Amino acid sequence: MPTAIDSYEEGRRRPTGSAGGRTRVLTTHSVPPDESLEYWHDAVFDTLVGMDIAAEGRTYDATLRTDRLGDLQITTVEADPGHVHRAPRFIARGDGREVFVAVQSAGRAQVEQDGRSTELRTGDIGFFETLRPFRTTFPERFRLKIFAVPRPLLELPEADVRRLTGRAIRPSGGLPALLAPLLERLADTSESYTTPTAERLAESVIDLVAATAADQLGADPAELPGADGVLLQRVRTYIRWHLSDPGLTPSVIAGVHGISVRYLHRMFEAEGSTVCRWIREQRLRECRKELAAQPPGSVSLGQVARRWGFASPAGFGKAFRSSFGLSPSDWLDRVRAGGVPC
Repeated sequence: MPTAIDSYEEGRRRPTGSAGGRTRVLTTHSVPPDESLEYWHDAVFDTLVGMDIAAEGRTYDATLRTDRLGDLQITTVEADPGHVHRAPRFIARGDGREVFVAVQSAGRAQVEQDGRSTELRTGDIGFFETLRPFRTTFPERFRLKIFAVPRPLLELPEADVRRLTGRAIRPSGGLPALLAPLLERLADTSESYTTPTAERLAESVIDLVAATAADQLGADPAELPGADGVLLQRVRTYIRWHLSDPGLTPSVIAGVHGISVRYLHRMFEAEGSTVCRWIREQRLRECRKELAAQPPGSVSLGQVARRWGFASPAGFGKAFRSSFGLSPSDWLDRVRAGGVPC
């Protein structure tokens, strides 16, 4: 029979300038009914990770839709009742590079991992560690929206991730009440954002996931996501969305968030940085990404610098050389020659 790689239904092409190459849809409707479960095994392995999948009958009705939002892979699974087991033999193949953050969009899921079990109900959030075995039973037809977060970006020690699995995070208040509907909406609209917007959204989502995780773990109040930590997340998100504004200053940021400039500086100092340094680092990061992505000669250094909030090309060049030890043009020449990473 055909594998998921060979016989998936081609996703539609995205509009020019959108966040990725295409949306991919895999469905058991594309194969004969008696081959549907085997096909679904291939589809899940090809898109997520390897798992054993069992169902009551020989036929299985299931569809998954996958897309990218910046560094996030988003997969929406809608399927018949069944059982999945992420067994050690799959983990040994080395396909577990992400932590899955999932929203139970419809139906229920009975989850077991790391010695705990829980039931995800509609609206609940669950963390799945792909480096360790887990079992999930879906007693009824369900819809699950899965965000695959690269482990380094989540910045959580393995011991902390282990404490998050096998637990249902209810969206009844606090950060989960913000995160759950955001993930729901982004999974449904991921293909509609341009690349720069998608990348900013992904960064903000990862920040909010990390803050929610820390909240669930009972982090120190002086760290995320205590009162200062939640506010710092909001400030960082605001900065990312306003990097192009050359008038983005500590006084403006403090005023928008109803705090004093001194308090703003103190929050960043607690993180080992300063407001202005953090803004500069984010601007330089976006400039580097745009310069590396553009065809040679299609955009000037001055255009990119101004687009990301630098008042002048000279100021951009000085900041760039101070941070990376090269001028922007020398750095770009080395990137195109394959001599330095982007």
